[in-house]
Amino acid sequence: MVVIRLARGGAKKRPFFNIVVADSRVRRDGRFIERVGFYNPVASGAEQPLRVAFDRVEYWTGNGAQMSPTVARLIDQAKAAAV
Repeated sequence: MVVIRLARGGAKKRPFFNIVVADSRVRRDGRFIERVGFYNPVASGAEQPLRVAFDRVEYWTGNGAQMSPTVARLIDQAKAAAV
């Protein structure tokens, strides 16, 4: 199954997450099919905390990809902020 989930990056105590489309059998930070955005929970100042390519997310969900609960929450937040 294809899932849209977070892949952790960044340094110790400085998390940074890529929103990726990946096969569910692959490890969390392993190989992925496509990067569709990012989430920076410790963004400050002019840094952008969240960016999502909505067209690519809709494409993948239309082709059967499942979103993790956290990614679904983040995408809802991004849509609310865009309006």
